[in-house]
Amino acid sequence: MPDDHAIESKGQIPTNLRLLMIVEAVARAGVPILPSTLSETIGLPKSTVHRLLTTAEDEGFLQRDVDGRSYGPGWRLRRLSANTLSSQRVRTERLMIMKALAEDVGETCNLAAPGRYGMVYLDRVETHWPLRIQLPVGTQVPFHCTASGKMYLSSLRRDKLERLLSALTLERRTVRTLVDIDALRTELAATRERGFSTDDQEFMDGMAAIAVPIQDSERRLLTTLSIHAPIQRQQVDGLIERLPQVRDAADRLAQLASD
Repeated sequence: MPDDHAIESKGQIPTNLRLLMIVEAVARAGVPILPSTLSETIGLPKSTVHRLLTTAEDEGFLQRDVDGRSYGPGWRLRRLSANTLSSQRVRTERLMIMKALAEDVGETCNLAAPGRYGMVYLDRVETHWPLRIQLPVGTQVPFHCTASGKMYLSSLRRDKLERLLSALTLERRTVRTLVDIDALRTELAATRERGFSTDDQEFMDGMAAIAVPIQDSERRLLTTLSIHAPIQRQQVDGLIERLPQVRDAADRLAQLASD
């Protein structure tokens, strides 16, 4: 159902605002949206909406979903979102929260967001230990074998999850990587039920990790907060004991994002 902002927008929309309003509506929807729905919500002719969607897709601001008809955020819109989140004031406050967490748990913490082909690290705070695992900001890691990726997958609606799983290549990264689709579905169901995800040397030999979601006011996943460690120092069970601190930090990051 259109919100008040969309209803007020119907009528004479300046030409230079039309594309922005379409991009805004797609981002606000939170799920891939059809051109006909955009036309009804914004109040523009279908032909105009189709033309603007083509432009936005060509320029990378929007991308077509796997059904070939609906649209979601493209790589440039995701990068714009990440850059906005990384503005100096917000990033400073965010890093303060993450630094406090890293010092409390004694391990590296990461903030990641879903990209087109995997999770992308937006920010990280390193542990003080000399033995650490280097995954710098900008690194893209797989969905199926990382704590952040499995947390994201578990948050998807069943239909969208199945579409994504059908398109994923479950590459084996270690002997522990889940490459059987049914085993991965079972793991995602368990993740959804308990509210956190794990990586027990599934992505990288010798690394353990856990992740929790950072959600918006509608309980939709925005990003993930994770901590990881070499297994010489922390096994998965040891990281799980730190869940209260990780969840508290995730709640503070969610509040920061909503301010």
